[in-house]
Amino acid sequence: MCAERPALHVAALMLAAGYSRRFGSDKRRASLADGRSLLTASLALPCAMLEEVWLVLRPDEAPAALDLPTGVHIVQNPATAQGMGHSLAAGAERLVAESNADAVAIFLADMPLIRRDSLETLLAHASANAIVQPSYQGKRGHPVLFGRDFWPQLAALSGDAGARTVLQLNAEAVQIVELADPGILQDVDTQQDWQRLSTR
Repeated sequence: MCAERPALHVAALMLAAGYSRRFGSDKRRASLADGRSLLTASLALPCAMLEEVWLVLRPDEAPAALDLPTGVHIVQNPATAQGMGHSLAAGAERLVAESNADAVAIFLADMPLIRRDSLETLLAHASANAIVQPSYQGKRGHPVLFGRDFWPQLAALSGDAGARTVLQLNAEAVQIVELADPGILQDVDTQQDWQRLSTR
């Protein structure tokens, strides 16, 4: 019998350095119906399924005040205040230097409804030279998995467009995985989004 292919090592990188301006207060601390904060609920899936979880926080805050799970690696960089691209770059820089993972799954801190089986499906497609992006009814969502080959490009990002330029530059490496999970699209940007979520 052929030896099984060794399991791919995938890390998680969650972006949580935004200032929730559209929300009007720190949405990461907003409580859901089960009493968890939005950030805690969003971290639950990557912390349950991936051994290595990195979290990009604002440069001016104390991580201890956020009641984070143990073992989460914290990234804080003054540049993250300038937008999502800078947050991604700060996280990717640390991953390049300190992680031996083959790929990284990029999560957002306001998306707690992604299903476990969805992440399992995406992980099954991951590789060091692929970008895996979930889709629901033709709309692309999160988490996006970037093979290690693309980390230097992530580390060079800036501005507020996130990883869009990396996806465009490497279109031939992008695998779209269609999922029956609206949670890959559902984020919390406004008080109305939060009210819909907190009454689920």
